[in-house]
Parts: sequence; structure tokens; C-alpha cells
Amino acid sequence: MAERQGQAAVDGLLTRIGQAVMLHHAGDREEARQRFLDLWTEIGEDGDPLHRCTLAHYMADTQDDPFDELAWDLRALTAAEELTNDRLQAYEGALAVRALYPSLHLNLAADYVKLGRTEAARTHLRRARGASDALGDDGYGDGVRGAISRLELRLGEGDGAGGRG
Repeated sequence: MAERQGQAAVDGLLTRIGQAVMLHHAGDREEARQRFLDLWTEIGEDGDPLHRCTLAHYMADTQDDPFDELAWDLRALTAAEELTNDRLQAYEGALAVRALYPSLHLNLAADYVKLGRTEAARTHLRRARGASDALGDDGYGDGVRGAISRLELRLGEGDGAGGRG
């Protein structure tokens, strides 16, 4: 029973993160950012890596300053790297977490482009492409692969092949 309650708490927190994401997508960036900050305070710097990764990944999108966006994207990647196989298996959708790496590195590449740090952008872009085999053949995977290809073309990397979206 305690295990079931713990899982319900995890699901509840991910649901609350999802609700803030929906606010952001609906155009209420400030409210989404405030909810993310409140959730970050609740989770804490040493909280569950899955929660920190998910929250930081989306929090970055609500930032006005590119340095702040970079900081949140770096937090997301750091948290993702703390996820162990045992930890991932505790959650449904563990493969979805693994498939987040291409997006995490793509976001970092885009951050570095905004900051004029082209070599760092290229490094993360190559990591995004390298991790893209974890993506499914679905709308999400197609979208991420397409975004990787577009940024590759922009930076003169590769031939931009592989993007279908």
C-alpha cells in the first residue's frame, strides 16, 4: 500500500508539472514560470532526478534571458544524468525519459547559438543527433529529428538529412 501511495505522489507531481506546461502552451508564461518556481522549491535541488529533469526542461522555455534559459537546460541535463536504470524502471514511460536526451542536447545547442557560442552549440547538436536513435517513429520523434536537422543546416553541420518534420 505504501508503494502505491508513493507512486500516486510521483504521478501527482508530474501532473502538476504538466498543468504548468499547459499554462505555458496556452500563453500564460508568467503564471507557468511562477508555478514551476513553486514546484522547484518543493522538489529541491536534491529532489527526485526525474522531477528535476522534467521541471527544469520546461522551466527553461519560460525564461526571458538566454543565460537563465541555459542554466535551466543544464539543470535538466544534470538531473537526467543522475537517473539510473533502477530509478528509471520505477516509472512507467522510462523509455520516454531516455528519448528526452536528444531534446535536452538540442535545447542546449539552441541556447549556445543564442549566446554566440558556436562550438558549444555544435558539440550539443552532435550529441542530440547521436542520441536521436532513442526517439520513436511518432510526431514527437519526427519533430525533434526535424529540429536537429534544421539547426544542423543553420550551423553548417552534416547534410541535415534525417529530419522528416
